[in-house]
Amino acid sequence: MTFSNLVDAFRPADSAPPKSLGAFCVWALSGAWRVIGITALLSMAVGITEVIAFFVIGWLIDFILVQNPDTLFAENWVPLTAVALFFVVLRPFLMWLNAAMQNLAVLNNIFPLILSRLHRYTLGQSARFFDDDFAGRIAQKQQQTARSLSDVVSEMLQAGGFASAAVIGAAIGVTTISWTLGLTLTLWTIVLITVVRWFMPRIRRRSKDRAASRAQVTGQIVDTITNIRTVKLFAHGEFEDEVATDTLRSYREIGLKFSTLTVAFRISIMTLAGLLPVLLIGGVLILWSRGLATPGDIAAAAMVSTRLAQMSGWVSFTALGVFANIGEVEDGVRTLTKAHEVTDRDTALDLPSTQQPIGFHDVTFTYGGDGRALTQFNLTIQPGQKIGIVGRSGSGKSTAVSLLMRLYDVEKGRILFGDTDIRDITQSSLRRKISMVTQEAAMFNRSAMDNIRYGRPNATDAEVIDAAKRAEADDFIRDLKDYRGRNGYDAFLGERGVKLSGGQRQRIALARAILKDAPVLVLDEATSALDSEVEAAIQASLADLMQGKTVLAIAHRLSTLAEMDRIVVLDQGHIIESGTHDQLIAENGLYANLWARQSGGFIRPDLAAE
Repeated sequence: MTFSNLVDAFRPADSAPPKSLGAFCVWALSGAWRVIGITALLSMAVGITEVIAFFVIGWLIDFILVQNPDTLFAENWVPLTAVALFFVVLRPFLMWLNAAMQNLAVLNNIFPLILSRLHRYTLGQSARFFDDDFAGRIAQKQQQTARSLSDVVSEMLQAGGFASAAVIGAAIGVTTISWTLGLTLTLWTIVLITVVRWFMPRIRRRSKDRAASRAQVTGQIVDTITNIRTVKLFAHGEFEDEVATDTLRSYREIGLKFSTLTVAFRISIMTLAGLLPVLLIGGVLILWSRGLATPGDIAAAAMVSTRLAQMSGWVSFTALGVFANIGEVEDGVRTLTKAHEVTDRDTALDLPSTQQPIGFHDVTFTYGGDGRALTQFNLTIQPGQKIGIVGRSGSGKSTAVSLLMRLYDVEKGRILFGDTDIRDITQSSLRRKISMVTQEAAMFNRSAMDNIRYGRPNATDAEVIDAAKRAEADDFIRDLKDYRGRNGYDAFLGERGVKLSGGQRQRIALARAILKDAPVLVLDEATSALDSEVEAAIQASLADLMQGKTVLAIAHRLSTLAEMDRIVVLDQGHIIESGTHDQLIAENGLYANLWARQSGGFIRPDLAAE
């Protein structure tokens, strides 16, 4: 097994991420701790070896001073060879092994390990989670948290183990020269730790504030760029610039507070670092002047003190990075570890069959109290029945189908497949049995082939193309060309399908649904962006697609619903009318009024015959 395979970089987590920092780190790095521990021991061994090297040089100086130069190598080749092997073989081997473990086994694997777990958990969040935040901010939080925790591990391995072992080894070594030197180094270390302990919590808090502000900047900029067409259409470039500038100004002020604290920390550490050589070298010179130390002791103390002084600056900078990164991890934990709102129950089973009624029973849903979308909503749909849903904007039409798909959970009441509450059905099996085409057809920045194949990932190219033809999408797809020169079905569609018209996006979404061929079909304004000619051309395909399926179709264009088995009319979250097209026209209610407006201007249907 190679170093790079010692950690499974994509191993799933066994549970949801905890909300406390320590427990989160354990969760994020589970499966890698054994390798991290071995690497930490190696780092400590390298630190001890570094200190031993200084005292070996000091011993060598004292040893050479009492030898006869003429017979130095002939009579002392064994100890001299041992010293050479220490520097040429043992020390480089430990450094190589430590570097291989750190860079290949640990650092190469823990970033994808952490990020894959965070991303996997975020994918399980409900639609409300994404409704309430910037997409760019969520993405940055995932990247930021994974990167920051990876950097913490890296810096602790590179500096933490090495430096702690070096200080301990140095204290033991100088104590062999004089206990007063060992006590001096110990007291200096205590002062250094005290300074670090005072600064680090404050740096961590300000780093967390800075991370939150930076994520807000990213979210704001991504939101503007995502909606750049709207910005241009309303000529709001200056307005968006001011919004971004205000957000950046806040980030700058928070960053200045963080930087001021870090400058004070660095000055304190550098002062202590300059003091150490004065204390140790001065102390050993005093001992030498009294005949209590050798020239080798002076050399060893000088090398140890200057090395520790240099290391204190390095370690302080590392500690600054560690606690700054910890602050960013805490900020990410606060956003990304929210409990899943829509979850599978432990006893949830796969949906056995869709050949059973779908029932909404006294369903109430208010989007968390922000407004009553549905109130005691009741609707039963028989297997194979085609139901049209109409109503004014905001009457609850799209909410009903979102609840059926379990993008949200009902707040009161139940939705049943047969006698089974959909909360007792696994989300994946429920959604596999339902095809949904929405007004805002979602496109990935992938090829046209991949976007359609999303409906059934194992479909062949021929099946994808056939679905596109049935959705009247084949002709325009073959004319596509992206900026890299890819053509036709291989051409990428741009972020959110920005290179396509609304009608083209809807036709690709229809092709995706045709390919999926699920037994339940939900059409939420699925043809709203199509012109009349294209809509007429695909009516036969839609009729074929609906054949034998249970269908819920939402439409403002009522002509598309005229052939439905039943049409229900919603108003303020209630069904106020239900029947066939002819029955609803005869009732002369809201549906008849809407129909009259679309088919004959503003003539009332009861006057149309006059």
